Amino acid sequence: MITKDMKIGEICRRYPQTVPVLKNFGLDCLECQIADLEALEHGAGVHKVDMEKLLEELNRTIAE
Repeated sequence: MITKDMKIGEICRRYPQTVPVLKNFGLDCLECQIADLEALEHGAGVHKVDMEKLLEELNRTIAE
């Protein structure tokens, strides 16, 4: 399960199928220099992304 406290880089490595979801939400995480340091919640806030919708979509993707 992906949580808001997980680092973006960790999510991308553990669940590579989530990369397109992150990009659809405007989070180009693989190109970000601080992906290994930045929590998902912070990245979502910076990009004005609805955290609940993002988590829902990410967790749906890894459940498939």
